[in-house]
Amino acid sequence: MKRSTEANDPYVARDLAHVWHPCTQMKDHEQLPMVPIRRGSGVWLEDFAGNRYLDAISSWWVNLFGHANRRINAAITRQLESLEHVILAGFTHKPVIALSEALTKLAPGLTRCFYADNGSSAVEVALKMSFHAWRNAGHTAKRRFITLTNSYHGETLGALAVGDVELYKSTYKPLLMDVITVPSPDCYERETGESWAEHSRRKFAHMEAALAEHAHEVAAVIVEPLVQCAGNMRMYDPVYLRLLRDACNRHRVHLIADEIAVGFGRTGTMFACEQAGIQPDFLCLSKGLTGGYLPLSVVLTTEAIYAAFYDEYVKLNAFLHSHSYTGNPLACAAALASLAIFREDEIIERNRALAAHMGARARELESHPHVAEVRQTGMIVAVELVRNRTTREPYDWRERRGLRIYKHGLERGVLLRPIGNVVYFMPPYVITPEEIDLMVEVAREGIEIATCD
Repeated sequence: MKRSTEANDPYVARDLAHVWHPCTQMKDHEQLPMVPIRRGSGVWLEDFAGNRYLDAISSWWVNLFGHANRRINAAITRQLESLEHVILAGFTHKPVIALSEALTKLAPGLTRCFYADNGSSAVEVALKMSFHAWRNAGHTAKRRFITLTNSYHGETLGALAVGDVELYKSTYKPLLMDVITVPSPDCYERETGESWAEHSRRKFAHMEAALAEHAHEVAAVIVEPLVQCAGNMRMYDPVYLRLLRDACNRHRVHLIADEIAVGFGRTGTMFACEQAGIQPDFLCLSKGLTGGYLPLSVVLTTEAIYAAFYDEYVKLNAFLHSHSYTGNPLACAAALASLAIFREDEIIERNRALAAHMGARARELESHPHVAEVRQTGMIVAVELVRNRTTREPYDWRERRGLRIYKHGLERGVLLRPIGNVVYFMPPYVITPEEIDLMVEVAREGIEIATCD
């Protein structure tokens, strides 16, 4: 039965008159109706016509504990009654102090927190801080960065430069700094019979070679630990991170871990780096930091990096980087409430059962003639669609088969937003097994529709 959307129409018209949406060819909305949302509850969103949508992608991977979570709501309300914002230069406040204490306890060895207000900004901070720390130490030649193919680190120019997804990067290449790019350990590319660990270890040879050749001019290596999310949810083994940490130590190069998408339990541990038993020099966090409520990001770093900037003012060694809403009290209050839920409800442990159920249901799609792989890391599951399962020939991106799945999902009340030809599930942690069943079933239907010709 076709859903009624008439009550949405006035909001759609007003939106299209003025709002320019992200990651969108706006002309698509001549045929693809906008969905105005009036409320959310748990994993569900509701439009003005009363239609409900299961948020299978956590609203771009940010929502951890459901929409309108009462505990996070209450924390923000309490904070709102006392302080909404204050400059963080020369001033401080209780929420940012408490949050910094909590984060440094979760990431032993990382003792300092520098705040920004989104993931791309956090990456910019880490890049600048790495270069600047080497400069302060007299190593002025170390000004380049090593990154992986298929990586994504954000849309601002520095973050875009160290990424490698052509869809986002190609137009702006004339504006971007030159980086060194080495092959990703992406395990979708592994040879027949090769394990994830064997493939990841073999691919590390490229990184070792790049470091050996360029370490004298490289400030840092930046990676997304375990999952390259915007790069079609490609995954690799923790052994790569262990090898990388050792190599960065030997070659005197910083390691930046971009856990903006994979942090806060998405991979099965609080931070993905834990699965390799390593400590990066910089840990970039955002998205789930506030439970999906408010913009906030943070770069955690070491006492040694902090000390590289600690000097007399006249030396001009300070890190003079700022954002107006740095360390916003409301956002910090939301983040503290989110961390309390992790602690009090033992979320990491509880997620194991959800991840097992989601993986089991998703793997039922492996027999589909146009599914090349179903892969999983913790609470992230991805289904790779191909034209030819035997040769793994991909569908032409211009056919927009993922869009057909997106449309079907909306008709059936599930928000699925495939990345190209990859259908993925990254739901809030409050999802139930029954809701997982619905999510996967609607995806199966959408795959059938999208691959029927």
